[in-house]
Amino acid sequence: MSYVVFVSITLLITILGVYVVIENNRKKAREAEKRVFNERLKEISSHFKSKISEFVNYKLIRPKHAPQFNAIVGNFFVVQAHNDDNLEALERVTDQLLATIGKELNKCRENGNMDLLADQLFMFVSELPSAGLAYNKAFYSEILPALISRIQTPDTPAQADTQEAVQNEEESVTSNESDDSSTHQQKAAAL
Repeated sequence: MSYVVFVSITLLITILGVYVVIENNRKKAREAEKRVFNERLKEISSHFKSKISEFVNYKLIRPKHAPQFNAIVGNFFVVQAHNDDNLEALERVTDQLLATIGKELNKCRENGNMDLLADQLFMFVSELPSAGLAYNKAFYSEILPALISRIQTPDTPAQADTQEAVQNEEESVTSNESDDSSTHQQKAAAL
């Protein structure tokens, strides 16, 4: 009988030890997942913030607007769950924004529309929410992509636009003069 009690106690201690080891491993795995998640979030945030500071250095974004751009990544997890799906959504939307700004920057360097792009980015910033709670799932999935699409500038050079405007003015003046002369001729014929 004492043998059965001894074996039972030994078995219970072994099972308890295995349980404690398994729980410790689970806890370490959860901590490792959190660490990987936080490192990836930090990497996404630092990449985004460094690109925004580059755009500030190019004088494309005003220095006072940089914090509002950085709020896009800073406020992402204010009302959203900390999970891998949401982290991937953050990465997609920040990559989309940076890619759009980069593409437009290259296009505007070629055609001289830098002021127009700066104005577009100013308009973008003015449409961003001011409260952290407004940075919710609907904002990131619906509103922000629409705002990003508004950043796009025309493909035509700024000088061509100016030349077209001058030509249009000249044509309207010429047509007004011809209209005036035909009106005078009609009045003279009527007399």
